[in-house]
Amino acid sequence: MNFAPETFLHRLAQTSPDPFMIPIERAEGVYLYGPDGKEYMDMIAGIGVSNIGHRHPHVIKAIKAQLDKHLHIMVFGEYIQHASNQLAQKLTSLLPSALNCVYFVNSGTEANEAALKLAKRYTGRTEIIACLKSYHGSTHGSLSVSGNELKKQAFRPLLPDVRFIHFNNPDDLHQITERTACVIMETIQGDAGVRIPDAGYMQAVRKRCNETGALLILDEIQCGMGRTGKLFAFEHFGIVPDVLTIAKAFGGGLPIGAFIASEEKMKTLSHDPILGHITTFGGNPACCASALATLEVIENENLLSTVEQKGMLIEKLLHHPKIKSIRRIGLLFAFDFESEKMVNNIVHYAKEKGVIGYWFLSHPNSFRIAPPLTITEKEIKKACAVIREAIEQA
Repeated sequence: MNFAPETFLHRLAQTSPDPFMIPIERAEGVYLYGPDGKEYMDMIAGIGVSNIGHRHPHVIKAIKAQLDKHLHIMVFGEYIQHASNQLAQKLTSLLPSALNCVYFVNSGTEANEAALKLAKRYTGRTEIIACLKSYHGSTHGSLSVSGNELKKQAFRPLLPDVRFIHFNNPDDLHQITERTACVIMETIQGDAGVRIPDAGYMQAVRKRCNETGALLILDEIQCGMGRTGKLFAFEHFGIVPDVLTIAKAFGGGLPIGAFIASEEKMKTLSHDPILGHITTFGGNPACCASALATLEVIENENLLSTVEQKGMLIEKLLHHPKIKSIRRIGLLFAFDFESEKMVNNIVHYAKEKGVIGYWFLSHPNSFRIAPPLTITEKEIKKACAVIREAIEQA
């Protein structure tokens, strides 16, 4: 096996000057294992991907069964395939009737790109309203509607006619007008450090979009698939978006995303021009089989019923005077500390002790925790003991 640091650093493109540099040979449940046998508790679930843990047996079985049938056979939207049919049927059965048509793509940023295109095509408008401090992806369109100028300035010009408002501030909603094609926002802002809106605000956004004819796109790429204690985070707020985007944990460890809307809206992408959106690998059958199995695990193991209890336990165990504030919904946490340096010390100390935590790129003073929903009480206590030790030394 090739775990050579030189290959990693010089033959693979780097995303930062300071990667984690942990060699990982295998993973199971909440654990990652190095080639030397060292184990790490994955308390960030691969940044929101492994919500049902790594290599869940039901998911592995479903992937293997699909491998014996076929892999890619045609671009999205041409052949009738059991795997994508079954996944679409199951997914829409779990959603409100207004979200009854699915387009499978390969990632979260692609889901958001396509959702923006759908809004422009359906409304015939060009203005997009997004939120400050938001994060929707790294491709040009998704970057255009992300609210962190530091990440964007080196790549301008980006999409025109994008306006930003403050998240969870109803005073800005008058900026949504009859010119607006869509409002795109994370239901829970993730990269900004787990920013949870008021129910009244979300309902006011929905009302304003209804009044102006703008589409409401909710990005649940990080906060969806049970992370908040509901399968979809918008269920906490008594609203339904016009378009929902999902990815990350949706695939159970394989790459798949989706944007979901009404059949009426989706049909506009099929004509004038035809192939208004197209993807070669979207709806890949192995990925669809994995995603369907993931939904079945969440449902059959009743994982949503334990999310809040586990979240409360972590919050209790990590209560510490060095923590300035805690923001939590379900099993999605941000712990604020006095400095970025302190958070960095906590992350690296915990890593050396076998517990993986992280920070938020747009809010580096916060320590991130988002463990698999399958984590046990015993595993929570073990991980939190190490994190408390890391906080003490920070």
